[in-house]
Amino acid sequence: MANPLTLKMVTPESVALETTAESVILPALDGEMGVLPGHEPFMAQLDAGEIRVTTGGTLKSYAVSGGFAEILNNTISVFAETAEMSDEINEERAKQSLDRAQAEAKSGDEKGDLTLAQAEAALKRARVRLRVAKYRKRKGHASMPVPESDL
Repeated sequence: MANPLTLKMVTPESVALETTAESVILPALDGEMGVLPGHEPFMAQLDAGEIRVTTGGTLKSYAVSGGFAEILNNTISVFAETAEMSDEINEERAKQSLDRAQAEAKSGDEKGDLTLAQAEAALKRARVRLRVAKYRKRKGHASMPVPESDL
């Protein structure tokens, strides 16, 4: 692979990933953003979503809870609150988190543990984690995300 991308994902706890890649898809705030070698310098705010990394023809998925990405000289630096590889996500726990977040969002009780905005953010993060966890079960998913209807 000539001139590969270098991807570095950093969370407050650690460097979650440092690898080379052929392509990376980021969950930018305004929609998904693809990055290939030679990309122009760019800064993007990230939404809670999925980062898809293609290396050697293999796709790996990571769930992130927002943050920022900087693209400069074939290097993508991602700064996120959390970053989890699909294999690290316990699907059952992710489903339980989704159920709790849905219940909290439906209640709309601002006097509870979470405000409505926090509940909606938790719901979005839970959906992302569950979608990324389901990726490892699918075959031939290289360019097809798991639809929310399948969650």
